[in-house]
Amino acid sequence: MDLRKLRGSIVALVTPFKSDGSVDTKALKNLVEFQIKNGTDAISPCGTTGEAPTLSDDEFETVVGTVVETVKGRVPVIAGAGSNSTHKAIKLSKLAEELGADGILSVGPYYNKPTPEGFYQHFKAIAESVDIPILLYNVPGRTGSNMEPKTVVRLAKIPNIFGMKEASANIPQMMDLIRNKPDDFRVYSGDDAFTLPLMACGGDGIVSVAANEIPKPMKQLVEAVLREDYEKARAIHYKYLPLMNANFIESNPIPVKCALAMMGLIQENYRLPMILLGEENRKKLRAILEELELI
Repeated sequence: MDLRKLRGSIVALVTPFKSDGSVDTKALKNLVEFQIKNGTDAISPCGTTGEAPTLSDDEFETVVGTVVETVKGRVPVIAGAGSNSTHKAIKLSKLAEELGADGILSVGPYYNKPTPEGFYQHFKAIAESVDIPILLYNVPGRTGSNMEPKTVVRLAKIPNIFGMKEASANIPQMMDLIRNKPDDFRVYSGDDAFTLPLMACGGDGIVSVAANEIPKPMKQLVEAVLREDYEKARAIHYKYLPLMNANFIESNPIPVKCALAMMGLIQENYRLPMILLGEENRKKLRAILEELELI
């Protein structure tokens, strides 16, 4: 599939672990099948929600390889391959391409706080290292620096940079980008709660945490907006808004992995510094899942 035509719900897939800390490939395969069965348009492993910073290169290869092998071309696989080291980002991007990923999700360099020109040169170097499409990822709340629309519009002129996951929570900035971007450059929300407003402003979909738990409703939400059925879109949005918000009651992916464990889809295991969800928040999350009849 030409990723420049991708408009829809992309799941930011969790990485399930066994109690001994190793990657649970059986659960990972089951999660992929759960997503495809429920209409998810693309799968993105090894991002923030996949606890990518704690994965070794061998584990990255295991996760991406397992997802690609399980998907069997049914939907695109957009592998998280970012780093605050341009050299390492290039290495991971090449590995993702070798493993058969259809595209790469590349986060803005964290901690370093590059200048706009630094952002440009970082992503330009990555784009020149691989042939598959690249989805930029702006999440200043985690990286400590923001990718300005002017820089993104420059990067959009590079042939294999096809879009951006925008998680700045800054609607005016998102609108500025949508207003000035090329027509075939895709902009996806990086926050579930912003899916409806961003798409109403001209965005193309969502890279979703909530889709781990509710893939079908997230797909239905995006489809409703694309056909401009805003009454249905609002109904879905407000029904699941408590869950979207609860997924960030503590640092992502702590709540979503707890929810998936409650749903019987994974074991509730994390990599430090991620830890178990606090007891009070666990009660709140369980109540939301019960109200939505997910458990």
